[in-house]
Order: sequence, then structure tokens, then C-alpha cells
Amino acid sequence: MVSIPSWLGGKKKREFQGILPDGTIPARGFSRQGAVMVNDATALRHSAVWACLRLRADQMASFPVHIYRDVDGIPVEWKNKPPVFVTPGGSHWSWKQWLWASQHGLDATGNVVGLITEVNALGLPSRIDLQPARAVTIILPKGKTEPIYKIDNVEYAANKVWHERQFPVPGLPVGLSPIAHAALSIGEYLSEQEFALDWFGGGGVPKLSMRNSAKQLKPDEVITAKQWYRDVIQNGDPLVMGNDWEFKLLSGVDAGISWLEARKYGLADVCRFFGCPADLIDASAPGAGGMITYQTTPQRNLQFLIMNMRPAVEWRQAALSDGLLPTNRYMKFDTSVLLDLDPMTKSQLEHEQIINRTATPTEIRRLRGLPPFTQEQKNEFIELFGVPSVKQLAQKVAGQDRPDEHRRDDVRDTLEDWLYGATPRSPVPIGDDQA
Repeated sequence: MVSIPSWLGGKKKREFQGILPDGTIPARGFSRQGAVMVNDATALRHSAVWACLRLRADQMASFPVHIYRDVDGIPVEWKNKPPVFVTPGGSHWSWKQWLWASQHGLDATGNVVGLITEVNALGLPSRIDLQPARAVTIILPKGKTEPIYKIDNVEYAANKVWHERQFPVPGLPVGLSPIAHAALSIGEYLSEQEFALDWFGGGGVPKLSMRNSAKQLKPDEVITAKQWYRDVIQNGDPLVMGNDWEFKLLSGVDAGISWLEARKYGLADVCRFFGCPADLIDASAPGAGGMITYQTTPQRNLQFLIMNMRPAVEWRQAALSDGLLPTNRYMKFDTSVLLDLDPMTKSQLEHEQIINRTATPTEIRRLRGLPPFTQEQKNEFIELFGVPSVKQLAQKVAGQDRPDEHRRDDVRDTLEDWLYGATPRSPVPIGDDQA
């Protein structure tokens, strides 16, 4: 029997704080907290965990989705998307919201589970209600190949449940959980954070030590002395004492330095568990592997896409295609948006694509959300800029003073593309005076 680990839920155990000098047990409200229990909820208090999960889910949800079917080996886009790719969780759950939430669950716990509440005419899911990880238990009975799902203590067969997993391992129906395996690093950070809050808030350790140099105090005298000091401080009265009392303020400098060091180096450590470069969430610690980079933004994003996001993208493409679409159709994420360029660089790239005949003006305009050039627009271009001579265009294409004879046809085709785009056209004659 296999189930999701117990760290996904459970109660926090309290440490025994001892007995006061008067023989009583201190109230729970004044006890110092012990080690922080790490689960999918408390882990989000760690800023690096939140930032890594947010960044990866943001990127996945921002990728446009295209659905294709192959016709004679050529992918043809299917324009009419099924409802499950529009509102997969019902009218209040858009595709981007559903994709964001499911990716967040995969990156946090290695699994995302939802109830299939509606199916289409082909028996494929048309609505999937995602469930919180702490409400789900996955059981694999001995000798069985299909797991049983318990959601809020109600059992469901595998065909009634949508289950995606990440980081699979042999013999387990669930994926590995980054939060579970990063619990030590996350817990250390949260414990340091809680200690700092306790210290600077006054609840963690005493701010003052009082010592009577004249005699050893009995338990009831200790209580009287503490109450006397507390009353004086709370009332703002002058502090009057004899020469038998010594007061010493406890410094938080050393504790503060340790806390800052733990915070600084704990951020980068957590990033490794969640597949997110530390520099992308401003978590690089000096001397802890951070380095100066001279990459441009598109180059850095390309590295992030290849090294960190591409495996998750391909896994999800396969899972969503197999589980939500007929066998002759498949979906793909358009990851090019992550590599978007600045306007000037993008225009230069489009210009090179047209000159090198890898794209037509009509295709470029379609990517910009514009219709093909009308005949009036083409005439206006000619009126404003004239028709460039074949010799001028050839020099630009060939990059030399005089074009070679064998480039003549290429130059003519390029000129026609410049004038007419992908629409049917008549040949442009080339006279000897233009050769």
C-alpha cells in the first residue's frame, strides 16, 4: 500500500516547556514554538519556494496552446478547441487559471489530482475539478496495477480521477515531492525566521537577566522579583534597587547575524529543489555560486526554457494530449513567447526572414495579428517609395557591388515578394538596362 506522505497534513506537536519554580505548567500561549513542520501550506512562507513555484506556473500558464492533427504527415491546426481547453474547471475556471493551479501543484508536491465531473461524447474529460493535495490519498493495493484514490475519505476508481505526476520513480503511482525532499532546507529557514520573530518580538528569549549577588533565591522569591520588575516596566515607574541586584541586557546582535546568514544561503539551496535558477528570483548569494553573466535577456530565457522548463512542457503536452484529445490530435505549447524580443530586434529579425525568403510579409503580418496587404496598401507603398531597381535589390541581397548572373532569378523572386507578398502576381520583367 502506497499513500501520499503524512507531511501533507497532520497536527503540530508541542514541546514540553518545563515547570515553573512555583510548580505550575506555563500557559501554552507563552511557550516558544519548536521546529516548524513543513507541508505544502507552510512551505509557501519561504519566499524562495513561493517565487520558484510562481515563476514556473506563470510561464506555463502564459504559453499559448495550439491543437493539431496530422494530414499526410503535415500538422494542420485545429481552430475549434474543445471546451476542456477553454474552461476545464467549469465557468469559473479559465484555461490559464486551471493550468496555473495544476502546474503549481505539480512543482510543489509532484502530483496534481482532479475529479472528472463531466465527459464529452467520446468519453473524454470535459471538466476536471482540481483537488487540494492534502485531501488526496493514493493507494496501490498489492497485486493491482490501478491505484485507488481517496478524496476527502471517499474512494474513487482511477477512471473517475485525473492524475498527473512529475518526477516519477519505479514502483510508485505518485511522483516525488520537491517540498518533502526539501523539507530540511525549508524547515531550517522557517525555524530561523520564527526564531528571529520570537527574539525581536520579545517572546523567544528573555531580554534581561537579573542576578542577586547577595543570596540564593527561593522559588517564591524568584516569582516575586520577576513580578516586581514586570510591574515597574509596565507602569513606567522608576526602577529602584539595592546593591545586591545585577542587571544585564541580552544582545541580539549574534542571533541577528546568524539569522541573516541562514536566510541568504537558504534561498539558493531551495531553488535547486524546484528547478528554478536563483538569479531569476533575485536569490543569488555572494560567494554561494552566484556569478556575473553577460547574457542578454533572450539568451537567459532560452537557457531557462531548455534547462528548466522544457521537460515539464513536454510531460504536460503528452499528458494533456493523451488524456483530453482523440488519438489523431495532439496539443503543443507555444514556448516562443518566453523568447520574445524587443521591438527593434524583432523588426530586424522579421526583415531578415523576408529577405532570406524564410517567411512572406503575409506570414509576418499574421503573427502580428494583421491581415494581408490590400492592393491599395501595395499601391501606396509604390507611390511613397517607388519600385527599387533589380540592381539595387540584388546588391542588398548579394552583399556585393555587382551580382552574379546565377543570382538573377533569386533577385527577381525577392523583388516580387517585396511587392506582392504571397498573393498571385505577374512576372516582373528584367531588362538589360537593369541587369
